[in-house]
This record gives sequence, structure tokens and C-alpha cells, in this order.
Amino acid sequence: MAFDSGCLGLPPCATVSAALLAAKNQLAVVAEYPLLEAEVLLSHVLQKPRSHLHAWSESSIDHAQFLQFSVCLQRRCNREPLAYITGRREFWSLDLMVTPDTLIPRPETELMVECVLESMPENNPLTRVADLGTGSGAIGLAIAHERPSWQIYATDASESALQIARKNAQQLGLDNVYFSCGNWCTALPRADFDVIVSNPPYIGESEWAAYAEGLEYEPRSALVSGSDGLDAIRTISHTAKYFLRPAGYVLVEHGFLQGAAVRRLFAASGYSQIHSVRDLSGRERVTIAQYHP
Repeated sequence: MAFDSGCLGLPPCATVSAALLAAKNQLAVVAEYPLLEAEVLLSHVLQKPRSHLHAWSESSIDHAQFLQFSVCLQRRCNREPLAYITGRREFWSLDLMVTPDTLIPRPETELMVECVLESMPENNPLTRVADLGTGSGAIGLAIAHERPSWQIYATDASESALQIARKNAQQLGLDNVYFSCGNWCTALPRADFDVIVSNPPYIGESEWAAYAEGLEYEPRSALVSGSDGLDAIRTISHTAKYFLRPAGYVLVEHGFLQGAAVRRLFAASGYSQIHSVRDLSGRERVTIAQYHP
């Protein structure tokens, strides 16, 4: 869609405060917190922290910055996710690069990191964790950041996604993460993991229409998994046990109505100590299973 650089109803030499007010009004139809999003976008354009916008609210935006801000607003008004416009997303206090090749990390996925950290002793330096379908690397890199003595193996079927994950690891200075391309456990270079973790696709084909609005910019392969949404988890439950040390754990994120079905899948594959963990909204979000050969 073509955009009108005057869509804000402001001259190109508008002040920061005037631009934010106009942008807030424009974003109100698509954003729950329009002023916050306006500030994030303008901070991105100016390459300044949000605090700068308040301290220099009456400073003028130059013509090039005004045009760039207008383009960003147009993209957001077309419901493109804020993270793809700025190319950044915070997860577990880490500033991550994201692109349309990667799923945008969600706050609720931080529960996965908490569960992994709680499942293994902190002082075990030989702990190996596999992050299947790593995307931007969010889960694996958060664990690597918290446990620098652990070895993290991050896999993804998309080489484009892995390139982003590698860049994130480099920017964060993490040297305990190893990357390999492939589908789920088949990409793992070894079979002695203490923990295998995954946030796989779990939306069913029949449900996609209800979810599609707002998700159409994200990779469908990272969201949809068969008719019931459980194909990927089914594969992981069948194969992960062959890549675990004795008494190793598997953790998967899933939809809040899928907990019982996921527990049945792991039980049918011979796992024990199976339980689901609820998120801050009280919904079953992560299922943990242990495997004893």
C-alpha cells in the first residue's frame, strides 16, 4: 500500500511531542497502547531511548526522519507487528533481533526458561540442553545467559532463522551455544542431553482462520502443526527420549487447552513424572516429562 507522507497531518518539521500525539491518534485503531507504540517507533527512527523523547519533546524532527516515521506508522497501521518494524524484541531482558523468518518471542514463553532452570541443579557444569525449533534463539539464549557453564544446542529447520539466532548469540557474547539445521531431534549432533526444550507450532489447521489476523506476517510453519495442532509435539514425544540421558527431561510449550492431550502423548511414549505448569493467567502452558529407559 502506498503511503502519504502527510498522513500525520503535520508539517515535516514537526516537534517530537506533536508527532507523538498525531501518531497516537493514528495507531489507536490497531494498538492497545498507541502512545507506547508511537514512542517505540519514533525512538527506533531517531536511534534514541524513549527517555530522550520526553527530555527533548519540543525538538524538531528533520525531513528524512519524518518520512521514515511515516513509513513505520503506515506499516503498523497495516497491522505489521511492531517487532518486525523495529527488528528487535526483548525476551528475558535480552534484546533480540527478529525478522519475518523468525517467530516473535512472547512473554509467556519465558515460563519455559524458568522451568528449565528449575529442573536442573545450577552447579552442574556438564548440563546439556537442546532447544528445538529455536527461531530467534530466545529460549536457548536466555538459558545460555543464565547458565554460562551449560552447553546449549539450538536447532531449526530454517537456515534463515538460524542465521538470526547466531547473530543474536554473537551480539550477546554467548559462546556456549551451538547451532545445527534440521527438523526437531534429527538435527541434534549427540544423544546425551539432560533437557530437551521446544516451543513448537501448536495451532491446528482448522483453528488457523481464527488466529490468522495479526499473525499473517509471522512464519506459518512456526505456528501451524497439522489438523489438531499437535503434529510437532507428537514427533517430539516419540523421538526425544532417544536423545536424552537417563532421567532426562522434555519440556514443550502448547496451547492452553492442549495440556491433557499433550500429557497423554508423553504417557503413551513411555515418559513418567508428567505434569503441566500454568502461566500467570492460570492456564496450562508448559508440559514437563521425564524419561527413564
